[in-house]
Amino acid sequence: MKITWLGHSALKIEGSRTVFIDPFLSGNPKASLQAQSIDRADIVVVSHDHGDHLGDSFAICRKTGATLVALHEIGLAAQEKHIKAEGMGIGGTVNVAGVDVSLVPAFHSAGLGGTAAGIIIAMDGRTVYHAGDTGLTLEMQLIGEMYRPDIAFLPIDGRFNMTPRLAARAVGLLGVPRVVPIHYDTFPAIHSSPQEFKKLVGPASEVLILQPGESVEI
Repeated sequence: MKITWLGHSALKIEGSRTVFIDPFLSGNPKASLQAQSIDRADIVVVSHDHGDHLGDSFAICRKTGATLVALHEIGLAAQEKHIKAEGMGIGGTVNVAGVDVSLVPAFHSAGLGGTAAGIIIAMDGRTVYHAGDTGLTLEMQLIGEMYRPDIAFLPIDGRFNMTPRLAARAVGLLGVPRVVPIHYDTFPAIHSSPQEFKKLVGPASEVLILQPGESVEI
């Protein structure tokens, strides 16, 4: 499985299927990929409906025929625009084209659905946890125990989600072997230090500091 950080919170996961998470590309000054250049996607998963996460999701689904997976209310909004969608709730799992997508708790605001969600992708024998926008929560311990992710993508901006110190504590709760910091330095208001995060995590996990467009294989 190849996972590419596209900048901000956007991921492209490539395996037996191609999955995008939170594809905020248009209007993202750090985006490594243009939305209009995407011609293949099987699934697009959205953590919540803030513009820097919902992003180009509907446009990508419309162009490629991908299925949108999101909280129920976001799914309904997509279906009203004639986009294939699987709406669900936190704690649920849906299987789309052989990929299990689960939504887990995230402590953050949202419009549609009223809350944000974290995302679990299980594909090809590997499990990815994308925390979305969340504060530190003890729920992460259960996420680690129940889903056993091979890698986690955690926000560290310290204004709308976790500071590096709190994100480092999240790594301990998750017990995850690899972690990538995301959702920082896209705009001046969310400047943060991935190097500080890596130092605070220490030997607890392998911290991979990626540049937008760089990938990790798991």
